[in-house]
Amino acid sequence: MTSNHPFGERTTRRLPPLSSLRAFEAAARHGSFKRAADELAVTPTAISHRIRVLEDFTGLRLFVRQVRQVTLTDAGAQLYPVLRQGFDAIEAVLARLTQPNRRDRVTVSATHAFTAKWLVPRVARFHALHSDIDLQLHASDATVDFQTHGIDIAVRYGSGAYPGLTTEVMFADTYAPVVNPMLGVRSIEDLQSVPLIHFDWQKASPANPTWETWFARTGLAWQPARGQLRYSDEGHAIQAAVAGQGVALLSLALVAEEIAAGYLVQPFGPAIPGYTYHLAMRADPPPGPAALAVAHWLRREAEACKP
Repeated sequence: MTSNHPFGERTTRRLPPLSSLRAFEAAARHGSFKRAADELAVTPTAISHRIRVLEDFTGLRLFVRQVRQVTLTDAGAQLYPVLRQGFDAIEAVLARLTQPNRRDRVTVSATHAFTAKWLVPRVARFHALHSDIDLQLHASDATVDFQTHGIDIAVRYGSGAYPGLTTEVMFADTYAPVVNPMLGVRSIEDLQSVPLIHFDWQKASPANPTWETWFARTGLAWQPARGQLRYSDEGHAIQAAVAGQGVALLSLALVAEEIAAGYLVQPFGPAIPGYTYHLAMRADPPPGPAALAVAHWLRREAEACKP
């Protein structure tokens, strides 16, 4: 019998409820029922119930449930990439159909200080090269999830161990004392007469470039009783140094424009190593042409600022 269906013979699909598939995909991606519930705007109990429906439908156990996280069983690990790719494909097609004239938008995530002091001053150069791409900057000092926050590229600052992402080195950072030239600080001895400016690192580590580590490198005794100013944000410490509030130990990459303009000077050394900036992107799904263009631009800008 010939079917009148325009795409060929109609078949009956035996599929579980879409809500259970969405709940499974979100929970597998996050490794958490709670985070999946936050994404789908339901309760963790609802996520658990929907996944139970899927497990009853398949007759398979899909998750190993633990106290604070869940992990996929072998069956769940086989199902997850199929669903993820399917949902990604549906999302991409719907976006193309419903927004045919939409401009490409690429979202770059970085710390507040790096966004304000390194990315923002360079945005005009990007738009001069790529006027067809809307560049969106997402500033956060916390590590963000690419999928949840719609991130295409991240500039990560650290050791380079970022699971699930493809990364490459942009440049290594260095820290040195910088000061408003109006304060007349010219030698290490002058540190006795001016406040030291500090900022808080998000994570405490002996590897953090701080005044304590700088004094250890110089062989001078660290004197915590001296006048000091402390800020919770690196960007505020930069502003304080420009305002002449004291001497700050700052990233030379982030204060390069202030030094070039004469607002700050580096009166003496030594410069000590910071961490390394990495360009990070998702491996799956691979980045599109617009994201690749932004990544190429970031590489060129990073190369230009290397000594």
